[in-house]
Amino acid sequence: MIKKPNLYLTILFVLLSMSCNRVQNEKSLKETQQEISILAEQVKTEFKHAWNSYMKYAKGHDALKPLSGTGHNWYSRSFVMTPMDAFDTMILMGLTEEAKEAKALILDSLDFNKDIMVQNFEITIRMLGGLISAYQLDGDTVFLDLAVDLANRLLPVFDSPTGMPYWGVNLKTGQTSGNISNPAEIGTLMLEFGSLSKLTGNHVYYEKAKRAVVELYSRQSDIGLVGEEINVETGEWTNKTCHLGGRIDSYYEYLLKSWLLFDDPDFLAMWEACILAIDEYLADSTDSGLWYGQADMYTGERISSRFGALDAFFPAVLALNGDIGKARALQENCFKMWEKWGIEPEQIDYASMEVISPSYVLRPENIESAFYLYHFTRDPVYLEMGKVYLNSLIKYCKTEKGYAMLKSVITKEKGDEMESFFLAETLKYLYLLFAPFETIDMETMVFNTEAHPIYKTWD
Repeated sequence: MIKKPNLYLTILFVLLSMSCNRVQNEKSLKETQQEISILAEQVKTEFKHAWNSYMKYAKGHDALKPLSGTGHNWYSRSFVMTPMDAFDTMILMGLTEEAKEAKALILDSLDFNKDIMVQNFEITIRMLGGLISAYQLDGDTVFLDLAVDLANRLLPVFDSPTGMPYWGVNLKTGQTSGNISNPAEIGTLMLEFGSLSKLTGNHVYYEKAKRAVVELYSRQSDIGLVGEEINVETGEWTNKTCHLGGRIDSYYEYLLKSWLLFDDPDFLAMWEACILAIDEYLADSTDSGLWYGQADMYTGERISSRFGALDAFFPAVLALNGDIGKARALQENCFKMWEKWGIEPEQIDYASMEVISPSYVLRPENIESAFYLYHFTRDPVYLEMGKVYLNSLIKYCKTEKGYAMLKSVITKEKGDEMESFFLAETLKYLYLLFAPFETIDMETMVFNTEAHPIYKTWD
């Protein structure tokens, strides 16, 4: 005869089990939080290693060459790009002494009155964006004065027949050059110029940058795609390949972010039209999952199955747009692209999973997307990705004199280059992945494409 269980003992057992599970879960959560904090501190340590190496071997130059232990300048004179790019990362990390060092270098030596032809796009996202973030985070109006001076010197690029900017401009004479440009360089100016208008009350910056975007958008094909190259004087496309990689990527990013930062419905309308075309003609659901390939801008016919480190920004944009399902699916493949070779190559063929371009130049986009997805989902899988990214960087790219790019992710041969975006973007996004949630407020700011936070401090 089987005895019935004692009801009192059963209830007591259940309550004891629940109590034990609660204590175990609290302990597990506490251990997880401690581990995350340790990882955040580890990223800060690696940042300080990169920064101290710059200060020791390349102080005052644009960037560090970490194998030879020397400095490198983009042009004939330095714009102290590494301090400018890294400054807001230091503030977010709470690195007070390092921020003081960077600020001193910037304010002591940064001068835009130079007879030098510069690339408008890179100077805008790194220098103008960096100055605006520095002003908003630090409060020193000298940063804003420098931003206004720089923006005024860049304005001549918009004086083309179409209003789309030329490639470059001489900062002293205003002479422009380069009538062949691309959607990224044309459409990735709005956050910087637009926020400068909001901060100064001078509407010319917003109007010039917005006209460039509208003119570019108006020249998309009937099926809603843009090409890779366009003549800014005639408005004719010189390369008709559409994709999400370099030369197009941040154009799409800024359509969405300009809507989020400025509440301008024109940008929302353009973004919504573009994402429909992207989903229809570039998205590629394969046996290995979701990818985004290359297509003819007029026919939508798929041209190739190329995807790379720069394309890996798109899960972040999808997540920011609220499309978490697609963002998760694409990020899963972006992570596979990283894991397969221990670190991601510049470009692969996702149909064959073979490397097309083997270099890794310390790019941030894969890490950026993991950060955005963790921010919006709190799924610990993205923390696990972050640990892999961090360990890979330390294992394959760290040197005695900083961090070095890889000539090949297959051989792991290093190259003598540590671009400023490694401190501005790669290590910033890696840190924010592990940092306390309140470190940033995604409701009141957006990151520009160089990861400089721009805050909506205006009505």
